[in-house]
Amino acid sequence: MHWYEDDGFWVDFSEVMFPPRRRAAIAELVEGSPLFDHPAGTRVLDLACGPALYAVPLARAGCRVTGLDLSPAMLDRARAACAAAGVQVRLVQGDMLTHVEPESYDVVLNVFTSFGYFDAPEDNLRVLRNAYASLVPGGELVIDLMGKEVLAGWIGRPQVVELDDAYVVQRDTVLDDWTRLRTDWTLVRGATAREASITSQLYSAAELRALFENAGFTEVSCHGDFDLSPYDQRARRLIVRGVRPGGPTGDERKREDA
Repeated sequence: MHWYEDDGFWVDFSEVMFPPRRRAAIAELVEGSPLFDHPAGTRVLDLACGPALYAVPLARAGCRVTGLDLSPAMLDRARAACAAAGVQVRLVQGDMLTHVEPESYDVVLNVFTSFGYFDAPEDNLRVLRNAYASLVPGGELVIDLMGKEVLAGWIGRPQVVELDDAYVVQRDTVLDDWTRLRTDWTLVRGATAREASITSQLYSAAELRALFENAGFTEVSCHGDFDLSPYDQRARRLIVRGVRPGGPTGDERKREDA
């Protein structure tokens, strides 16, 4: 079993990855970021949607959202979050390595460093090609992750995350000449400890841009945060956008939206 197939992992460590305060912060982010300024009715696929932290505010803003996730536990939490918010989101259990809905979406979104899960580089490229196939011509793919350059600026000693009744020790290890990352987590609650390790591919902006272009995307751009600031020494994240060609150009889309 690969680490991402272990539903127990997502349950045990969800409080670290998706603390309650993050839901409110993401709702504010979706409302204010130009990255999410979509007209009502925009069809969005939230790839690896988790507990619907992005799907809920996107649906509230009028988008027609589909959330895809491999984890039944995360989908259960997503359903509860959508019900609590009073929004309609189509939730699907599926694998990003194989999931394709030909020309069904205007936007495919992949956030929270949910790209690069697969050990084989060609499998990660396949995820991009699946997204390309699921987009209509002119549709865009947006990926948010911790870029190699950003990670290099802070990786070092173990970090401790305090929870209400427990704490987690996180240790990051760079592997294979800065091409892969292993994160080891130890969850301590009372007298018990739960350990887990996750691995993922590391990408620089140039490497991920090249991967997008290999998958067929054009108008590829890299940004340092959700405000679409430059990807430079002040970057906090790596946001990469690409367009499936065949629809309106970027300038034409701006004129249509004006």
